[in-house]
Amino acid sequence: MGKVTGFLEIDRQTAQYEPASDRVRHYREFTIPMSEDEVVKQAARCMDCGIPYCHGDTGCPVHNQIPDWNDLIYAGDWEEAARNLHSTNNFPEFTGRICPAPCEEACTLNLEDIPVAIKTVEQAIADKAIASGFLAPQPAREKTGKKVAVIGSGPAGMAAAQQLGRAGHEVHVFERESRAGGLLRYGIPDFKMEKHHIDRRITQMLGEGVTFHYGVNVGVDKPAKELMDEFDAVLIAAGAENPRDPGIPGSDLAGVHAAMPYLVQQNRRTGQEPLENPGWPSEEVWAGGKRVVVVGGGDTASDCIGTAFRQGATEVTQMDIRPEPPEKEDKLMVWPYWATKMRTSSSQAEGANREFAAATLEFVGKNGRLTGVKCARVDEKRKPMAGTEFIIKADLAFIAIGFAGPLEETFIAELKPEMDTDWRGGRSIQADETGYRTTVPGLYAAGDARRGQSLVVWAIREGRQAARAIDLDLMGKTILPS
Repeated sequence: MGKVTGFLEIDRQTAQYEPASDRVRHYREFTIPMSEDEVVKQAARCMDCGIPYCHGDTGCPVHNQIPDWNDLIYAGDWEEAARNLHSTNNFPEFTGRICPAPCEEACTLNLEDIPVAIKTVEQAIADKAIASGFLAPQPAREKTGKKVAVIGSGPAGMAAAQQLGRAGHEVHVFERESRAGGLLRYGIPDFKMEKHHIDRRITQMLGEGVTFHYGVNVGVDKPAKELMDEFDAVLIAAGAENPRDPGIPGSDLAGVHAAMPYLVQQNRRTGQEPLENPGWPSEEVWAGGKRVVVVGGGDTASDCIGTAFRQGATEVTQMDIRPEPPEKEDKLMVWPYWATKMRTSSSQAEGANREFAAATLEFVGKNGRLTGVKCARVDEKRKPMAGTEFIIKADLAFIAIGFAGPLEETFIAELKPEMDTDWRGGRSIQADETGYRTTVPGLYAAGDARRGQSLVVWAIREGRQAARAIDLDLMGKTILPS
């Protein structure tokens, strides 16, 4: 905790944004950092709540010791706070920027709608640690002689690789793209997280002995069975890239696109990488001067909105089949869990039209090109109601309704681990949440490939825990934290 009476004396403050009219003109991060003194005040608001739900599974999947580092900040010990934060989270500068902060929902002060500004404090600690040079590589003192391959360099793969490298194993990360980061780099826009944060961590991991192999599509460029023969353990951390089938007529019209290739293309453009890449559409998609419709209500849809505005879209409409949520939740019914309530992302606040309780029935067009999106209002069972149909004029449409699991047609088909199927038909690699072992001996899975699409903080947790499980299996004991 921080100051005993801090929550009574200090108002909640969070970092502010650049005005929307300014930030849509560039792709850089637009959060205005708080002063160090103000961050200390916010940390001081952490109260002696008795049971800190903020760092249990309800609030923080990586179990950040939030009251501890709030108290350390209040005491002025930033270095120890950074050490504490990194003891549970390999990449707090990632989560401090892009995690939706379920910890703040679980904060006891959220019962009064004034939770501690945990996310703001976390980012401040991470950025202070970087600026102060606290992030030197931590190579293992002794090598184990064991070799581990990690397929995928997203947050789960990066976390696992770093932990395994620090345990003394020889770690090789195989990445299909030309740079590391997975969807952190190619899916999340730079205006939410600039990519030099990833590059800095890769440099740290190289100093810890981790080897990265770029442009290697396992199962295509290198048979997966070779990895199984060459390494003592192989971890699949390839994410969940398979988009859900929208089943919407007219999806083949020119101007209708899946959301992720659109975001990947713009991130490549921002990162000054070639737009052409095997596995992604080569057609250049640009929203400048166009009317855009985004189908879906999640983070990926929001990222499409912000990207379209920055490209110069004249109008952006978001379609959400869910009913409009209440402005305020019933705390006694949902706290400390994540509540369904009206939330407006920074991208939506830049001028998006939001249509709730609206089903997308069909993409309509002329001469093979999109001209509009046919929609209808839905009932409480989310079924379209006759007589409520309407058409939104559109030149571009992006489908952002989630992902059904990992791509299975390459190395997964080759290795043949058992797969689980969820109630929506999504598939994931079967592996338990303790040992992370698949049904193939020596093969492990973690992150979205195992649990289905989820948050970056869950990916980091799974990567860390999978590393511990692998280390335990290889050595019979482990020094890695659970």
